[in-house]
Amino acid sequence: MLTVHHLNNSRSQRILCALEELNLPYQIVRYQREPTMMAPPALKKVHPLGKSPVLEDEGFVLAESGAILEYLQETYDTQGQLKPADAQGKIDYRFWLHYAEGSLMPLLMMKLVFASLGKPPVPFGFRTVGKLLGQGVQKGYLNKQLATHAQFIEQSLEAREWFAGDRFSMADIQMSFPVIALLTRGGIDNLPNLQRWKQRFEQRPAWQRAITKGGPFSLPGG
Repeated sequence: MLTVHHLNNSRSQRILCALEELNLPYQIVRYQREPTMMAPPALKKVHPLGKSPVLEDEGFVLAESGAILEYLQETYDTQGQLKPADAQGKIDYRFWLHYAEGSLMPLLMMKLVFASLGKPPVPFGFRTVGKLLGQGVQKGYLNKQLATHAQFIEQSLEAREWFAGDRFSMADIQMSFPVIALLTRGGIDNLPNLQRWKQRFEQRPAWQRAITKGGPFSLPGG
């Protein structure tokens, strides 16, 4: 039995989705975020980094969303339904699997952090300075970077339904978390291709089952 160590409102929702797409049996060990929004210390008993997701399978303990998704595809996707078969699709597939966490998510995390500098738990006496600092970094750097990335993704979806071509793949599951975060906290309008992709993705029965089993999924805005 596959075991997913699942943290609420986290990247582990993607792993549940992948398991549902593959129709694999699994069990969930649930964790709740601390009031600070950090993962609880109990996760460090599963993996030294104390992060989610973590997947256990036949004695293997795997962390990192992209690595887990690749493992599931290579191990259990015997029909190749979640990986493109053509050469260009495979190149795009690999790119988006790495781009999601390597390029886009760091910017979105920075956006969340700098947007929070004027709010609790920042000490009251530092919130005014923190707010000004956060606004300055966002205006001078982050917003421009996110706009560049948003337009790049938007254009990439111009002539295709899914990230690696015309077929849904693990690349779409990997990109789901940053796309939802970008549309939630990016502050960028006029992204119709991204909005359509998100709607198609959220209508998939596997994603809906993952939400039912993993719990409500929402991300704070920036």
